[in-house]
Amino acid sequence: MRLLIMGPPGAGKGTQAKGIADHYGIPAISTGDIFRGIAKADEATASELALQVKNIMLSGGYVSDEITNQIVAERLGEADTAQGFLLDGYPRTAGQVDALDQMLAEGGTRLDAVVSLEADQDELVSRLLKRAEIEGRADDNEETIRKRQEVYVEQTADLLKVYADRGILVGVDGLGEIDEVGERIFAALDAKLGR
Repeated sequence: MRLLIMGPPGAGKGTQAKGIADHYGIPAISTGDIFRGIAKADEATASELALQVKNIMLSGGYVSDEITNQIVAERLGEADTAQGFLLDGYPRTAGQVDALDQMLAEGGTRLDAVVSLEADQDELVSRLLKRAEIEGRADDNEETIRKRQEVYVEQTADLLKVYADRGILVGVDGLGEIDEVGERIFAALDAKLGR
């Protein structure tokens, strides 16, 4: 099973990704986690690509699609992805969609489904403001949260359309208790994939 999970900030992608991966016995691959891991990597043991990414991140630069695609290709080439995977945080651009299609085609596979967590924007803002208060995240104020929501919509609307046009987009209500949302996701995926 080869899956993507998408959704606006605060929709619980990371939490649900872990649950989906555990449920279907596939690895959850978060590009955010990969990049954070690279940033902390020991320079003596890091690959040339990891060092390049680390330097870009330390300088505050943007990791290009080309480099991001290379990192994802390396990760998808690892043995634990042979039976499938769940990608979280990738692809984010049309170029990355094309690169992922090519990577999968080279391996004789394709995406099975794209889970899109859907949620009311005001509900998500409230959720994130609550989290910011609990975790002491001073940078998470309503203005920055709403800006991130807008950026998500701008960047992903076209990608969601691509996957909807392919007939593999599975929209799921992302609001509710973690287990409740998880059950909705499993039911929607099982129905979509005839399991």
